[in-house]
Amino acid sequence: MTDQSRIHVPGQTGDHRPDDNGPGDSLIERAAGRFDFNSFITKPANVPQAPRAARAPVVAPLAPAAAVTSVAQPVAAAPVVRPAEAPVTEPAAPVEAAAPTPVSAPVRFNQRLHPVDREHLREQGLIVPEGAVTALLEEFRIVKRQLLVQAADLRRQQAGPAAQRVLICSPHPGEGKTYCALNLALAIAAERESEVLLVDADFAKPSVLSALGLPGGPGLMDALMDESVDVADCVLGTDIPGLWVLPAGDTTSQDSEYLASSRTARVLDRLTEGAPHRMVIFDSPPALAASPAAELAKYVGQSVVIVRADRTGQGALEDAIQLLDACPNVQLLLNATQFSPSGRRFGTYYGYRG
Repeated sequence: MTDQSRIHVPGQTGDHRPDDNGPGDSLIERAAGRFDFNSFITKPANVPQAPRAARAPVVAPLAPAAAVTSVAQPVAAAPVVRPAEAPVTEPAAPVEAAAPTPVSAPVRFNQRLHPVDREHLREQGLIVPEGAVTALLEEFRIVKRQLLVQAADLRRQQAGPAAQRVLICSPHPGEGKTYCALNLALAIAAERESEVLLVDADFAKPSVLSALGLPGGPGLMDALMDESVDVADCVLGTDIPGLWVLPAGDTTSQDSEYLASSRTARVLDRLTEGAPHRMVIFDSPPALAASPAAELAKYVGQSVVIVRADRTGQGALEDAIQLLDACPNVQLLLNATQFSPSGRRFGTYYGYRG
């Protein structure tokens, strides 16, 4: 320490300066000469210590990353609690095991099987179950495979019952929506691990029952209008394995309002209750001709818009897709096409020409 840095201590006799105790003495050295610091140091006692029992290291759980912060301040020591002052803790209550999630029993439809007129299917140009492999069947096999793959992706995304629902629609009447809905349902019914429920949701002009040759009866609209009606009791069984049909039901001028009610979600959930491998196909009215298509789009995971090659205009197609924007996945299916971009047709592999 230089002369300029030495500190003058006022109040001492004769106004002594730090250098009075000798040249080069600092304040600490002068204090050590005046006070015997060694007298305050207690000598360690020779007390033998008992050997400590080996203990397993305690590993504390890691805190979440968001809660870990770097603190540069000293941490205060935890207060020592004497044994007599230790708080008495109540024994922890036993933790009850979480109850398992109840699994819904599969909804049971009417087990009476109605015969489907195969010859009538053939006359309409539809897929005939147990029949020969045709070009039509191969084409709808490709379409159904894409729909089933998309449904599986929606299930992995936790989309709920909507993952099992597909809406078949078209911009205008006469573009083949019922034709495609029937063929898709017949193609999916042939799956070994899936079954299909075809819903006639064209309340103004239902045609699914007549196409399959099935009897009429109460259907979807009856279940929406009357809370005492169980929609599962309205489903018709068929002699085609894996194929079920739900009629449109009673006609009303307020079909869109009933579809917009809160009961619709409960009724539609009932159709797939306890049946994760059941697909539901809705044959809806044309989007630009009636409003139920836009309402049904809120409850399905996929919508297929039928585009007739020689009839559907681009403007009508864009308007229909806009009305179905409540559905997260809208796809197009070209119908009544007469050409193939590759110059080939389905069916040559099986010995016939499409």
